[in-house]
Amino acid sequence: MDKLLYVAMTGASQNALAQQAHANNLANISTTGFRRDFEQARSMQVFGDSFPARVYAMSERPATDFTSGTLQDTGRELDVAIEGEGWLAIQAPDGSEAYVRTSSLRIDALGMLRTPDGSPVLGNAGPVAVPPEEKVEIGQDGTISVRALGEDPNVVVVVDRLKLVNPDLAQMEKGTDGMIRMKDGQPLEADANVTVVSGFLETSNVNAVAEMTSMLALARQFELHVKMMRTAEDDAAAMARVLQIS
Repeated sequence: MDKLLYVAMTGASQNALAQQAHANNLANISTTGFRRDFEQARSMQVFGDSFPARVYAMSERPATDFTSGTLQDTGRELDVAIEGEGWLAIQAPDGSEAYVRTSSLRIDALGMLRTPDGSPVLGNAGPVAVPPEEKVEIGQDGTISVRALGEDPNVVVVVDRLKLVNPDLAQMEKGTDGMIRMKDGQPLEADANVTVVSGFLETSNVNAVAEMTSMLALARQFELHVKMMRTAEDDAAAMARVLQIS
């Protein structure tokens, strides 16, 4: 009975973990540029004093869905999104190079170009710094042009260029901090063929219907595991009564 209880208990706990993965996807359905996590269950043999005749399911997140979302018009000049394939390079809090598909950029008090969470945006020679300006424009090739304070409207200066890359998606992964990096942790070379569009943001690629359907199926499986645990408890009680009679 203890083996039945163990298998049922592990199944229920792994179902709960799987539901967390889908719940996280649903929670980020409105997060621009979010990439949903896949979830799957893998059978694992139960080893012990006897032959591993029983198995239990282990939930895991094997990969991330890198399918592109749709572009939404915002009209804001510092909102940028990748057009087609490619990624925008930013600097993660740990100093490593991470990548995003879209971002609502802002300029801080020191003139640094940052993402909404404060991560510096990378250019040709590191984090992008923008001088005091009246207007900022980001070209299709990632070129950042500014009109300085007090200058004539037709005087525009190029200050930097966004670092745009186009890596093999099979070599990319999402870290525990939610940021996308290369599996080997190495920075990438800029790709001149990647283009961006300003005034747009890319939506999340989460399918709400698919996520809800998966969560409902996992909830039913969880109920099934709980019933198995109750059955194991009832069987143990019945066996105890038999032993008492004998």
